[in-house]
Amino acid sequence: MSGRPGHQGRTPAQGRGAQKKTSGSRRPNTGPSSGKSQSNRVGSGSNRPRRGQGTSKRRSDDLGADHVEGRQAVRELLRAGKRRVQEVLVGEEVNDSAIIAEINDLATDRRIPVKQVSRRRLDERALSEAHQGVIAFAEPIKPLGIEELLKPRGSEVPLLIVLDGVTDPGNLGAVLRTAEVAGASGVVLPRHRAVRLTPSAVKAAAGAVEYLRIALVGGLPAALAQMKESGIWTVGLDGDGTDSVQNLQLATKPLALVLGAEGQGLSHLVRQRCDQVVSIPQKGRVQSLNVAAAAAIAMYEVRRRRDLDA
Repeated sequence: MSGRPGHQGRTPAQGRGAQKKTSGSRRPNTGPSSGKSQSNRVGSGSNRPRRGQGTSKRRSDDLGADHVEGRQAVRELLRAGKRRVQEVLVGEEVNDSAIIAEINDLATDRRIPVKQVSRRRLDERALSEAHQGVIAFAEPIKPLGIEELLKPRGSEVPLLIVLDGVTDPGNLGAVLRTAEVAGASGVVLPRHRAVRLTPSAVKAAAGAVEYLRIALVGGLPAALAQMKESGIWTVGLDGDGTDSVQNLQLATKPLALVLGAEGQGLSHLVRQRCDQVVSIPQKGRVQSLNVAAAAAIAMYEVRRRRDLDA
């Protein structure tokens, strides 16, 4: 790509091999950020899927998000109006709060059936452990192709978030929520060995999935190469990064922040394709930041630098 300097991070020979620590931390927190066990099943001997997982086997090109739980997530689903919603279930014992009233009004305006059901029935249909008395069923979110995500959008300086094999739904949802609030222009997820938009991820995202542009790609190294050809710089976040994210000179450029998986960090080939690898300074004794916390710090550092440059 014209005008791009050489790789500013470590070369593969300088790295420590394919097994890397989590993005922005020395030792990852491998437990679910939401505090829920992914092994909990609904009822003894039940054939229902695990809480937080999908309701059926996903196609390779399906992002999910057809099962939406939680008041904020359901409200934003209805507010956005981008997807067809088949039905909304509301618990009979749910307090008549402002957000529940808005959900009812929005559903009525769009002629979406709202059914009052018992708490027991709602629990039986839930796939997370905190449905907050509201569940909606909608068509899945359709991913974009990487080419569509890379198309220029007016004067916007791109800020893409690339997730390298994140498998925890709570972490994925938290990253998506921060990405939307921070004004990221899109998110890139790998098709394999990564979590999709499960009910727990959608709930943790608190409605962000309705507004974010999300691309699903077969291989991240190839996607990063396409980004470079489109003029986007790629910066990996890793505990072994030689430069601090606080000194990221590329923050004001078209940028893709690349974050690694829990327990693995950036994979070898993905790290190799990054123009620069940076870390988050740590002063405490606990050498741990999960990917969601690291992503938030990095995104807002980029935003801070861009606001100063404006």
